[in-house]
Amino acid sequence: MNKLVAIVGPTAIGKTELAIKLAQSLNAEIVNADSRQVYRYMDIGTAKPTAEEQSLVPHHLIDIVDPDQDFSLALFQDLAYQAIRDIHQRGKLPLLVGGSGLYVWAVLEGWSIPKVSPNPRIRRELQDRAESEGGEALYRELSTLDPEAAVKIDPKNLRRVIRALEVCRSTGKPFSELGKKNPPDFDNLIIGLTTERSRLYQRIDSRVDRMIEQGFVGEVKSLLDRGYSLELPSMSSVGYRQMGKFLSGEMSLPDYIQRIKFETHRFARHQYAWFRLKDERIRWFDTGEKAADDALRLAERMLKSG
Repeated sequence: MNKLVAIVGPTAIGKTELAIKLAQSLNAEIVNADSRQVYRYMDIGTAKPTAEEQSLVPHHLIDIVDPDQDFSLALFQDLAYQAIRDIHQRGKLPLLVGGSGLYVWAVLEGWSIPKVSPNPRIRRELQDRAESEGGEALYRELSTLDPEAAVKIDPKNLRRVIRALEVCRSTGKPFSELGKKNPPDFDNLIIGLTTERSRLYQRIDSRVDRMIEQGFVGEVKSLLDRGYSLELPSMSSVGYRQMGKFLSGEMSLPDYIQRIKFETHRFARHQYAWFRLKDERIRWFDTGEKAADDALRLAERMLKSG
């Protein structure tokens, strides 16, 4: 059976660095599973692998759509499977790398994603409710209609809350029950990177500081100059949408930086709802040099077996 190694974990934990090390040792190629790195022009704020890092190892599903183009989970799954098949056909190992739990598990578990077309009327109604009552009201409705889906959706991610409610209303069935699973035809090893909470927050804060130093403010201004609205789904990543308040003078740069750090801490906690430390399918390692060595040995054993 063909093999695949997935590298998962919270933001800023070191997944890219580990993936490159493993890929160079295992004759592998990287398939991106970060829902924002698929967008062009959004490099710094998404912590996209640099041009130098991408030159070290072939990367797939990075910079494939513009920020104003629609990009769905179903499309990602199709493209990911295509990339994985191509890598296998070349006799190499695919590494699925990212912290977007929805994307990772859709590939690893073979979700059958509901083919429910967008309903403009329902979406407009829900958007109007969100504006008048707040996004929390929609999340409470989702928690009542589909508790299982609500647990896995960030309450702040209004777009996904609306989509789940849209599917529930269009089909009369819970969003979480519509996706059956058809496991793909490859064996997989899931490597998780983690660390204790205070150290993770320090890593996040250091990354945010580097993002500002690298020109994140200029990156967002450039996106706005290109005509991309901060209200686009692609801009829902931490840091981009908040930039509006900074650029309009409602927030100082120090306050803006602190807000990004706080929101990223919260986002990282939410990622652990997708990648649970008690999930026996995931082999967890504390981030660091030893993690790379141990993960490499584990992957080598998998490749030699069966």
